[in-house]
Amino acid sequence: MSRAHIPVDSAEQPTAAHSDERPSKTRLKQASHALQDLGEAAVALPDSRLDALPIDESLRDAIRTYKKTRSHEGRRRQMQYIGKLMRLHDTEPLRLAVSDLQLGRAQDALALHEAERWRAELIRDDAAATRWIAEHPQADVQQLRSLVRAARKDAAQAPEQRSGRAFRDLFQFIKQHE
Repeated sequence: MSRAHIPVDSAEQPTAAHSDERPSKTRLKQASHALQDLGEAAVALPDSRLDALPIDESLRDAIRTYKKTRSHEGRRRQMQYIGKLMRLHDTEPLRLAVSDLQLGRAQDALALHEAERWRAELIRDDAAATRWIAEHPQADVQQLRSLVRAARKDAAQAPEQRSGRAFRDLFQFIKQHE
C-alpha cells in the first residue's frame, strides 16, 4: 500500500492556526535585528535622558558599559548583550525616547533649513523683509534691515573680498526669532 492511500487522522494534520502560533525563523531574526537597531540608537541617547527612562537597571548598565568600551569586538559583543537584555525586558520606553530624539533632530534640521531659506530670500528680495516682519512682529525691524543691507553689501563684493560675517549675523538673527 502506498503512502498516499494511508488515511491520516485529522488531529495529526497541521492547521493554519497551529502554524501561526509560532513565529517563523525569519520573523524571529527580523525582530532580533529590529532590537539590535533599537539598541544602536539607544546608545546614542545622552546619559541624562537614559537615566530618566523607566527601564531595567541591567539594561541601563549595559548601555553605559557599551559607551565606555573602545575595542570593536568588545562593542560588538556588548551590543549583542544589550539585544539579549532587550528581548527580556520592556523596550517601549527606549523606543519612545529614541523616536523623540530623532524627531527632535529632524525638527532642528528643518528649522535650520527654514532659516537658510529666509536668509536667501531676504537678501534677494525687498518684499521678503515685509513678509518676515509680518510673521515675526516681535523682531527688531531696524536691526533686521541693517543686517540685510550688510549681507547684500557683502554679497556684492568679489568672492575673495567677502568676509561672510554679515551672512552669519543675519542667519543668527533669523534663527533667534524663529
